[in-house]
Amino acid sequence: MTRKILPLILIALSTMTLGACNTFDRAAAIGSPPQMTRVENPVRRPEYQPISMPMPRPSAAPRYANSLWRPGARAFLRDQRASAVGDIVTVAIQISDSAKTSNKTTRARNNLEDADLPALGGLKTQLSKLLPKAVNPANLIEFGSKTQNSGEGTIDRGETINLRVTAIVTQTLPNGNLVLQGRQEVRVNFEMRELLVTGVIRPEDIAFDNTVAYDKIAEARISYGGRGHISDVQQPRYGQQLFDVVFPF
Repeated sequence: MTRKILPLILIALSTMTLGACNTFDRAAAIGSPPQMTRVENPVRRPEYQPISMPMPRPSAAPRYANSLWRPGARAFLRDQRASAVGDIVTVAIQISDSAKTSNKTTRARNNLEDADLPALGGLKTQLSKLLPKAVNPANLIEFGSKTQNSGEGTIDRGETINLRVTAIVTQTLPNGNLVLQGRQEVRVNFEMRELLVTGVIRPEDIAFDNTVAYDKIAEARISYGGRGHISDVQQPRYGQQLFDVVFPF
């Protein structure tokens, strides 16, 4: 029992410590709007991780003498679309998804088993002498069971997001694909809205106006959220979150 309680106590103490640190930070920021994150090199952020994916074998492009066309080029003039590390490309996010699922399951079962022991192995007369009125050998053994299960679930979800964010090419993969990472922060009064986009795109999917649709991004990670007074009110208190984790019922 002690081994089971000790981890819960450690979790509670850790949560209280983290909550105290966050409380001091929030108390120091009373009356001030949320601070914006400073602009920095995305590659130098602690959470940044280079992407490694299966790549085909590199092959040298053939060169033709006395030719104005370079293999792999998309125009005679210089292409203004993003193609190298540090270039900028705009990501258009237009999500309009909906899902609706309804399931219902019902199961019922009723079993009854009845058996009697008229002679009781030769002990009928003896048992009748001890309990003359309480024993009925004809109904001495009887089994019965009844089971009924009913389940019903409904999912009705809808999402609509229409945003544009500019991302930076942080890595060029051996096969020519580009790794994007973009971050946008908008502060309105005391509420900060954050938009994060990262993923892998093909240069061919970049439009002539240097934009790419979100559904053209492989391994896309899109996060849209916020922090501030309104977001803080919408979150349960740390004590309530801890109670929801450790309470078994």
